[in-house]
Amino acid sequence: MALKLLRTIRLDPSDTFVFDRAAEPGEWAVPGGFRFWDCDPARLDGKARQAFRAGFLGLSSFGSSTLAIVTEAREDEREAAVEALARHLLEAHGAPSPQAARAAAEEEIAFTASLCDHPPETLVALHRTVEDGALRERYRTLKPGRRDPDIQNGAFRAFEFVEVEGEDVEEQVDLMALGKSP
Repeated sequence: MALKLLRTIRLDPSDTFVFDRAAEPGEWAVPGGFRFWDCDPARLDGKARQAFRAGFLGLSSFGSSTLAIVTEAREDEREAAVEALARHLLEAHGAPSPQAARAAAEEEIAFTASLCDHPPETLVALHRTVEDGALRERYRTLKPGRRDPDIQNGAFRAFEFVEVEGEDVEEQVDLMALGKSP
């Protein structure tokens, strides 16, 4: 059985507006709930609250990503992800020793691999809450769409547009304004 891990993916620019630091597309990712062990989620607001509620942790930038994608990985890539996370746990989260950081990183990467019991290219979304004083993470998946022979190179059709007659609906969203709102 092939090793699978999560990579960050960006389907639109919204992560750059909703997180203080957005992960770059293609980074190895973990859920990263450990980032919030010492905070009161009820006191988080704005971008920090969004990172708490729905942010995977990218292991290159240590930014957040709303979505991750199941991807096959080689053992050397898994090892590099463990090393990057262990370094981060030491430097940013005060792990008591390199050995403790490595053990925690191994555990987080193993947990991440357990979430990847899906075909490659499956999208994964995260919803994090606190219930009865405990951190709870829920995961949703979206499997790849159908391949359309009419689209160049047999690409996936992510969305289909349906024409609706008799309705004049015009909707505009200003993402820049949303990104600046408190």
